Amino acid sequence: MAIRYRSKFEEEIAKKLRGSRARYEKLIIPFYKIHTYKPDWVLPNGIIIEGKGRFTSYDRAKHLLIKEQQPSLDIRFVFKYDNKLHKTSKTRYSEWCKRHDFKYSFTEVPKEWIREKKKSITVSDVEVSLKKD
Repeated sequence: MAIRYRSKFEEEIAKKLRGSRARYEKLIIPFYKIHTYKPDWVLPNGIIIEGKGRFTSYDRAKHLLIKEQQPSLDIRFVFKYDNKLHKTSKTRYSEWCKRHDFKYSFTEVPKEWIREKKKSITVSDVEVSLKKD
């Protein structure tokens, strides 16, 4: 089977490497880019609130990664509407939240969330304190 190179230039390099036993695209190396997350609001009890008019695929992917990497955070969504994820999707924002175990509300933060018991915010095994205004 002939190797398919990604460009003519790679093909030229391959010709020059012939006989060197160099292997083309045989190694897979994972790498990660560090990102930060700045929540919209943090209630005094430690609950994190994200207000979303649009809930894009980028937002959804980001929150799944945050949940995976920082499972102790209690992130909840307040949506303006229960829209579909995209134009042709049958899945709505609420269904996505249920599927991925996120609490959600529409148009306002429920009073019960505000009255919930205080919890500490721990990020990567480090407790975080809110800045004083």
